[in-house]
Amino acid sequence: MEGHSGGSPPRSSTGRVIEPGVSESHQQHRLEADRLGSLGIAVVTVSDTRSAETDVSGRFLTEQIRQQGHRLVDYRLVADEPSLIEETLSDLLQTDAQVLLLNGGTGISSRDGTFEIVNRHLEKVLPGFGELFRMLSFHEIGAAAMLSRATAGICAGRILVSLPGSPAAVRLAWEKLLQPELRHLVREASR
Repeated sequence: MEGHSGGSPPRSSTGRVIEPGVSESHQQHRLEADRLGSLGIAVVTVSDTRSAETDVSGRFLTEQIRQQGHRLVDYRLVADEPSLIEETLSDLLQTDAQVLLLNGGTGISSRDGTFEIVNRHLEKVLPGFGELFRMLSFHEIGAAAMLSRATAGICAGRILVSLPGSPAAVRLAWEKLLQPELRHLVREASR
């Protein structure tokens, strides 16, 4: 490989490869974010039909949180009822969770109410999250990606993310968007 010295690529304290071509300031932000270490994360599955035993998406998120060395602050399964979602968010805002991950209820059916509740709580919206999620989804499922109202932003100094409930969508969002930037998001939200 031309220009390769034969050594290992430079890495951050958490093992992240420092990427060539990424701006120095962005890499500095990532290095500072990596120093945050373990994050406190809460997971909420919004569903009228799932149980703890059948909640594949919630189980995936809780497993990934632990595997990445983060702390699961809370896991809840709630019906797609606005009052229950609202109550759950209020409860979680009393915990030390730095990140609140909701999955389910982001579609356009009459029962899908998560987006409206989450949207009311967001003090700052991260439009790029939904845009990137739908772009990535488009490559997997085509034009049906437009039906997702996935969103993210800042709520009371925390990162609040609302994802579709499908296991494939949750995996896509975690692997491509959340896991690589979660510490960076938390760092920026707390500045």
